[in-house]
Amino acid sequence: MRRNAIVLPGLLLGLLLCCNAVAGDRPGLQPGDTPPDTLGTTQRGQEVTVSSLHGKVVVISFWATWCGYCMEEIPVLAKLQLLATRRGLPLQVVAVNHREDRDTFVRTSRVLRRSLPELLVTWDRDGAIGKPYGVSGIPVMVMLRRDGSIAHVHVGYGADMLDTLVGEINALLLEQPAATAAVTRP
Repeated sequence: MRRNAIVLPGLLLGLLLCCNAVAGDRPGLQPGDTPPDTLGTTQRGQEVTVSSLHGKVVVISFWATWCGYCMEEIPVLAKLQLLATRRGLPLQVVAVNHREDRDTFVRTSRVLRRSLPELLVTWDRDGAIGKPYGVSGIPVMVMLRRDGSIAHVHVGYGADMLDTLVGEINALLLEQPAATAAVTRP
């Protein structure tokens, strides 16, 4: 096993993958596409963008408090973020609260910030942020490469996806960032 790879305890990964989505056909952005820049605003009003996270592997989860599967997934994603932070890995989990009212978002964000401080939680009031990704039900997970392009889109969860998700995250963390071409002037 490589030193920079994330290996999560089996129990945590099992929780991550036991969720099921309530989504039908998912027209929208696909692997290789460049997503829109906005990922919502935090409870404190900070705008979060894909471009501000370039250089990191980004795991975006669209969720809501009324979704039991989502509420099981959130602590697992927070533990994944905590593990990556402790190991100095370039990973950022963004939990996008999907189509809930402001009061619910603010209350939930406060609770999550106290209990899961590593998690970056944003708000998508009317579903506009999720729409380009084809989010018609939740939970939906989108993984971005360090350059911000979409690597994987997952709708729903199941135990049979466990190895796939861990492998995808590890592979993305091990990918070398695209080299920036140097411009030399005569």
